Amino acid sequence: MVDIELKQSVSQLGCSSLMKYSRTTFENATSYLFAGTFCGVFRRQALDRGAMKLAVNKIATGHNADDIAETILMNILRGDIARLKRCTSIITGDESDDNEASTIPRCKPLKYAYEKEIVLYAFYKRLDYFSTECLYSPNAYRGNIRTYIKDLERLRPSSIIDIIHSGEQLIVKQTAKMPVQRVCERCSYCSSMPICKACLLIEGLNKGVPKLGIGKTERYRKEMQKQDQCCSDQSLCHCMKEKLTVKEKD
Repeated sequence: MVDIELKQSVSQLGCSSLMKYSRTTFENATSYLFAGTFCGVFRRQALDRGAMKLAVNKIATGHNADDIAETILMNILRGDIARLKRCTSIITGDESDDNEASTIPRCKPLKYAYEKEIVLYAFYKRLDYFSTECLYSPNAYRGNIRTYIKDLERLRPSSIIDIIHSGEQLIVKQTAKMPVQRVCERCSYCSSMPICKACLLIEGLNKGVPKLGIGKTERYRKEMQKQDQCCSDQSLCHCMKEKLTVKEKD
């Protein structure tokens, strides 16, 4: 059902050229736990690149109060100060043309609207909306946070708005080290690292190391550098010998 609705949306938007990797590709390459990482990274970059092509000056997203509360708790538990600072802002991004790594500003007009309110409005107004839940959400980290918040709501109905207001009051110390926005060396997309997350994920898929861009990637980067140095030798490299040994055993 999800695949059918996706194909219909792609057909309506006329963006079939973006369909390079399928859902099955990610399932086979990683697991249900990491599929959301690929989706989120590629979706965000596709939004920015599409907006640049259309020469728009703002991107309005459908993030609601439930989404914001979940993101706040996720960033607190991860200790992600940089994202915690901007996740409660109703407008994010940089409008400065002088900044080489600037992005198109995004606004969240539904920041204080509950998810159930939005669904009810769409239902009674007979609006077209995507009602199918993501197949990976129950196993994702966000899914666990969502369950926790629903449990909190049973004890305190205002938990979602309370979490948002608490997040808005958090102030990062001026002495705290924050990531510097730069440009990806490969695709020229904005990134806090020399190589952006999307390029790392694509490299991992192409080289058979799908976890390359997931989580703390330093260990995987070292493995890839070691493999590249090994494979650059004209003679049969060690990693190729291992692959041939596995095939012979099979």
